[in-house]
Amino acid sequence: MGAGLILFFYVTALCANFLAPYDYRAQARREPSAPPSAIRFRDAGGRWHARPFIYARRLVDPLARTFAEDTSRAYPLALFVRGSSYKFLGLFATDRHLFGVQTDAANSAATVQGTNTASAPRVYLFGADALGRDRLSRLLVAARFSLVVAPLGTLLAGALGVLIGCVAGYAGRRTDALLMRAADAMMALPALVLILAARAAFPLELPPVKAGLLLVAIFVVIGWAEMARLARGLVLQLKQREFVLAAQSLGLSQSRVLFRHILPNAARPLIVQASLMLPTFLLAEVALSFLGVGLQEPEPSWGNMLAAASDLTLLAERPFLLLAPAFAIFLFVLGVRLLSDGLKTKTF
Repeated sequence: MGAGLILFFYVTALCANFLAPYDYRAQARREPSAPPSAIRFRDAGGRWHARPFIYARRLVDPLARTFAEDTSRAYPLALFVRGSSYKFLGLFATDRHLFGVQTDAANSAATVQGTNTASAPRVYLFGADALGRDRLSRLLVAARFSLVVAPLGTLLAGALGVLIGCVAGYAGRRTDALLMRAADAMMALPALVLILAARAAFPLELPPVKAGLLLVAIFVVIGWAEMARLARGLVLQLKQREFVLAAQSLGLSQSRVLFRHILPNAARPLIVQASLMLPTFLLAEVALSFLGVGLQEPEPSWGNMLAAASDLTLLAERPFLLLAPAFAIFLFVLGVRLLSDGLKTKTF
């Protein structure tokens, strides 16, 4: 089940532009903080329709953020509609989206540009934010940054920690003592505070790629110590085993014994440890974006989307919609934990 949840999130992130009905940057300025669209099958006259539809809305009271529907015309919903252009899987240019409002050719351009007129309404399953941007589209695209930065940081930090731990466990006492004292010093520091301090040392306005690389570098510097400690203990335990002594008696080099005989037998506990590090890095990235020092607007991330929950009025009205990124984080971390528990069971 854990692997299935993780796979679902990565497939969703990979196909985010197709699944999202609109460009995550497109603003409908006449619908700020709009509630979710009312999807109907019965029109104002009481007639049933086989296809779902919506009515166009207009802002009645900007202060109270109330909207009224124009029931003079119904706009049917459809699958595989045309909308904003993007590259599917980063390779193929297309403008097809999974669902949306069926519009004629004259209104397609207005829909792509994000205008909100009676002739081209937008369907909001999760409502719109304060700038009139579709929350669902931003939630789907936001998964990309978190689900790339945190696993990449975990992978690189784990690789560095395993290398240092293997060298410490297989080398002499001086090398072991030097490397492990460095690991102890790193583990003694509060990780989240150190991450915040390291990120604050760099400019806030960074492009998404540079911001992601910076966070990965910070995670590598912070996260290698725990993996190094575990790898060192496993190497010390395994190098006394008979198969290792037999390989040494055959005259194999130390590097061959270490990486061909010891490390494969220590792989599963190391993978379990990496699965425990991943949620920590994911939550650290979310915390940075929530505090305004991670990914910057208009680029979406789960952290900066959660910042909208500081509006207590909206939070009381639409708690599920504003906290949708938190539910996504919970499900992904749950999937990682379930996968980790499965690996532990197989290990021991």
